[in-house]
Amino acid sequence: MFTSKQRSKLRSLAQNIEPIGQIGKGGLSDSMISGLSDALEKRELIKVSVLRNSDDDAKYVAEDLAKALRAEVVCVVGHKIVLYRLSHKDGVKHINFD
Repeated sequence: MFTSKQRSKLRSLAQNIEPIGQIGKGGLSDSMISGLSDALEKRELIKVSVLRNSDDDAKYVAEDLAKALRAEVVCVVGHKIVLYRLSHKDGVKHINFD
């Protein structure tokens, strides 16, 4: 879990990034989860769009996605989900919370 200050910093960083994936009517697939997991290892912070034709609400999708990716939901705004996971990959510039 994040402190309110950490969550605020992640939200501000997320404003400047584009969504890297879209979740539609088909929901979450194994290949999508794998791709998003790779992206989290490279970036630590990602944004995903939930399309309007999706059967599920963005908040429910965020919870399922976070569980599948072992990540934390930073926020859900409208149809956008922001996720964070600390990367253990060498050479990744980590997000500093100081």
